[in-house]
Amino acid sequence: MQTILVVDDEPRITQLVRDYLERAGFAVRSARDGPEALMRARTDRPDLVVLDLGLPGLDGFDVTRQLRRDSTVPIIMLTARDDESDTLVGLELGADDYVTKPFSPRELVARVRAVLRRQLPQTGAEVLRAGDLSLDLPRMRVEVGGRPVDLTTTEFQLLSAMARQPGRIFTRSQLLDAIHGVAFDSYERAIDAHVKNIRRKIEPNPRTPRFLLTVYGVGYKLADA
Repeated sequence: MQTILVVDDEPRITQLVRDYLERAGFAVRSARDGPEALMRARTDRPDLVVLDLGLPGLDGFDVTRQLRRDSTVPIIMLTARDDESDTLVGLELGADDYVTKPFSPRELVARVRAVLRRQLPQTGAEVLRAGDLSLDLPRMRVEVGGRPVDLTTTEFQLLSAMARQPGRIFTRSQLLDAIHGVAFDSYERAIDAHVKNIRRKIEPNPRTPRFLLTVYGVGYKLADA
């Protein structure tokens, strides 16, 4: 049974999310603030974290930042903030996805399942290569010139989707489809944040990328040489 850590300072929301996740077959742990969330994440080692941004103690940004120092545990942000820039900041810090309050509990469960599916072993060729970039699919490992690179689950899935067809141009909608199983138009800006993170990790100079290229007005592609 996979374990989900739910972090929210509103007991009503925590209980609602717990009820739906438990009905879906997950074990649920909870935390009410940032420091408790970090403690729970390190002791309970959950398979995924549902994290509210507006937390006392440490907010969701600080929690994400600290978790990403030593963990790639998937994070879904739960936020009531209307400012899109706040959501993009969270994604750039390493969150995998987000759901905006008020939200459908069923949609949240679907997103939890979608993010966790990205961690399943992949079929087909075991190692994909583009120049000195290599992706070991079963182990979810990435190397650039022999140097290991730590990607989150979502970042790995985005990169591997493009690495399967180097040179092909992917629209943002197609990349969303690759990681969610269905395209969510309102989440297309999230792709840009994930791409920015991937470039920061794999490119010698993220400002002039040589692996993950932008095709202006269309989307992105992985260089085929």
